Amino acid sequence: MTQEYRRTTTTVSLINYHFVFCPRYRRKVLKGDVDKRFREILHQVCDEHEIILVALEVMPDHVHLFTNTLPVLSPSAIMAKVKGITSRVLRQEFKHLNHLPSLWTRSFFCSTAVNVSSETIERYIAEQKKSG
Repeated sequence: MTQEYRRTTTTVSLINYHFVFCPRYRRKVLKGDVDKRFREILHQVCDEHEIILVALEVMPDHVHLFTNTLPVLSPSAIMAKVKGITSRVLRQEFKHLNHLPSLWTRSFFCSTAVNVSSETIERYIAEQKKSG
């Protein structure tokens, strides 16, 4: 897991998201050349939007994506960019994907991942008053 804080001129953050998303009807279309091209496009999208790709696993019928991002991007914005761009390019390059009304389902799973527990954060916040 990426455990280094990312700094901009106005923020310091450590935001990790685990996403899972599927092709429409959970079709097993992410294999062979489609899988390879999907990975290439995904790396380009992440580079363009300063998203660090921590881990990626592409199964024929779903994708696990673990990212580190800046606070300017919400999980839904990340998914909109990833799904929108990959769908457009893959459907242009692989005509057999055009039989689906859309490449991806509208839904996705998202979970945050941190390197400290909620209890640690609560204790840190509670102790601020005592130390200040």
